Amino acid sequence: MELSKRLYAVAAFVTEGASVADVGTDHGYIPIYLVQEKIAPKVIAMDINKGPLERARIHIKSYGLEDKIETRLSDGTKALEPGEVDVVITAGMGGALVIHILEEGKKVIEQIKYCILQPQSEIDKVRRYLENEQFCIVDEDMVEEDGKYYPILKVAHGREEVYKEYEYYYGRRLLEKKHPILKEFLIRERTLQDSIQKRLDEQMDGESIRLRKAELEKEILRTKKALQCYETKGGDENAL
Repeated sequence: MELSKRLYAVAAFVTEGASVADVGTDHGYIPIYLVQEKIAPKVIAMDINKGPLERARIHIKSYGLEDKIETRLSDGTKALEPGEVDVVITAGMGGALVIHILEEGKKVIEQIKYCILQPQSEIDKVRRYLENEQFCIVDEDMVEEDGKYYPILKVAHGREEVYKEYEYYYGRRLLEKKHPILKEFLIRERTLQDSIQKRLDEQMDGESIRLRKAELEKEILRTKKALQCYETKGGDENAL
């Protein structure tokens, strides 16, 4: 099974020997890959919709893996028992839905070793939620695929130092690594921000324009601070 860059980065965070539940499995590509590569001995492929789950069943059967990958119709982790798996994956969905799944599935999430999350939006809200719920982001990756940028988070139980504002948006672990894809993303963000600022300066001043300018200034400051991490030794944010 060949995975896209995004899905491969998600699968790469699974520790060998871990049992896995893939929530929102869609075509079942990650479960098939994990079993084929002998990374996970047991995977439960889950989806809230019958159509995607049926597609997953067809793909799983075509690879002859029905005995190692179970499919379950499930709203989030509702069809999962606490302690049944080591790892929960939620990939390819909006940040609000990721938070909803974690919140609604607390009894299950409390018993797992770690989660692998790949929110498609509202990444800052996801990181804030994790911090508030005493989760620690132990590792992060980021990939670019077809012009889009995807952060991937490996999350375990435990507290860590409160994030700086820009870290909620761009990721402490990515900045510590001076991740090259994040840098590429930040440079693109600065270009877009400058373009927006120029357009705003050309418009008639009004309340909505003033509010947008103030918001944009905050966005620019966050991005500049993140970029400064690439200029300091070891990504030392204390230098900011």
